[in-house]
Amino acid sequence: MKNSRPVIGITMGDPFGVGPEIAVKSLADKSVYSMCKPLLIGDANVFQNVVTLTGLELKIQSVRSEAEADFKSGQIDVLQPPECLVRELRYGTVSAVAGHAAFIAIEKAIELAKSEKIAAAVTGPINKEAINAAGHNFPGHTEIFARYTETEDYAMLLVYGDLRVIHVTTHIPFKLVAGMITKGRVLKVIELAHETCLKLGIKQPRIGVAGLNPHAGDGGLFGTEEQEHIAPAIEDARSAGIDAEGPVPPDTLFPKAISGLFDICVAMYHDQGHIPLKLTGFIWDRENKRWRSVNGVNITLGLPIIRTSVDHGTAFDIAGKGIASPDSMINAIEYAVKLASSSSI
Repeated sequence: MKNSRPVIGITMGDPFGVGPEIAVKSLADKSVYSMCKPLLIGDANVFQNVVTLTGLELKIQSVRSEAEADFKSGQIDVLQPPECLVRELRYGTVSAVAGHAAFIAIEKAIELAKSEKIAAAVTGPINKEAINAAGHNFPGHTEIFARYTETEDYAMLLVYGDLRVIHVTTHIPFKLVAGMITKGRVLKVIELAHETCLKLGIKQPRIGVAGLNPHAGDGGLFGTEEQEHIAPAIEDARSAGIDAEGPVPPDTLFPKAISGLFDICVAMYHDQGHIPLKLTGFIWDRENKRWRSVNGVNITLGLPIIRTSVDHGTAFDIAGKGIASPDSMINAIEYAVKLASSSSI
């Protein structure tokens, strides 16, 4: 779906976390309405509570479909699926009720995106324990979207500024990571990285591929995954005309990327990719003891629909206090619009 101002569905995330707050605060920014038509998906009463909590001069309007929405600044359109209901707000707690409501909102967003009633889905942060307590056995958003769109080859991309990180593995126990590093999987992720950069307007993407082990294995002294799988995948990618370099020692790869030597990095596992991005995108104000900036976008690649998300969790410790930063949510909306204006990622 292409539109000068596309309809973007935004899920509330866990209602006991900061998801509803950052969604509402994002839509208090008039610039969001200049770039898209935002539709919140979740419990309308939860969003109304945020408006009251923050004192923002916003009106919540419940709609039965995207066709009823007005999409005008100052008024937030909320689509509430029947089972997306929270009767009592208990900020900062893990709850099956909250997990179920969050999951139903995600289901609805996927349904709307698949039927092209929205151009992209932007997701608020969920609590994985709450989701599973509600009987929805998924390790995270990425896997939910993959299952509901019947997608086998997918990957997680994190973006902050010019730093882009795509992951070979994500939500699995660390002891299983090495077994998931195969030539075929690494090559597929390199290809997704290349395709994504092209869609983002980077004409000749430079891809840095991390090693798995310290010093990228150091010639097999600290592990052989680099020699057996990662290096052969890079060689195949280069044979196909992709500018990929590596395996680069992980502690060297990201300083090079931040310095502008790579357009995108391929990380082998979850924390290897998340830590450098959050070190650059999350800024703590020591004097005021609060986050000055929480930036970054999470994008699921390989899907037949567009999905972006904030790159932080539910922040239960500050939920309900009205101090959560909407920066990452605004970033996620901006990227959803950017991707919707090109082709489906």
